[in-house]
Amino acid sequence: MDAVTYPNVKVAEFINKNMIPVRVPSDAKPLSVDFNVNWTPTLITLGPDGREHHRTLGFLAPEELIPSLMLGMAKVHFDSGRFEEALAGLAALLAEYPKSDAAPEAIYLRGVNRYKNTHDAKPLKEAYEQLLAEHASSEWTKRAYPYRLL
Repeated sequence: MDAVTYPNVKVAEFINKNMIPVRVPSDAKPLSVDFNVNWTPTLITLGPDGREHHRTLGFLAPEELIPSLMLGMAKVHFDSGRFEEALAGLAALLAEYPKSDAAPEAIYLRGVNRYKNTHDAKPLKEAYEQLLAEHASSEWTKRAYPYRLL
């Protein structure tokens, strides 16, 4: 990632604007043990309390790293009950990176987020239908399968 992804101007700008990056070698104890880092690159999105919300393992190209980080940021908001902020982040991810590997999970999480925000089950079914139409073979479509019955 040092040769391709991190030097990318858009990636650097995104990280500098939205994240506090910390680089820890996989053999740097106790952090590598505390965060279960056994391979590099392992990217972990933590919330302000230091709790993990999102993890990726392995190389990501610039066009995949940014949506993965955006998904992690949305998960921080979601896990903290800040559903409107999570929805805004997911909307931005899906508008800017609709074909990214993070998009199916973002669609799923958007449906769950809308449900938790309104207690209306309709967004869960809509998420499944969108996943089926746009990402039929995704694991997130399989996870949303029960929502077809709503």
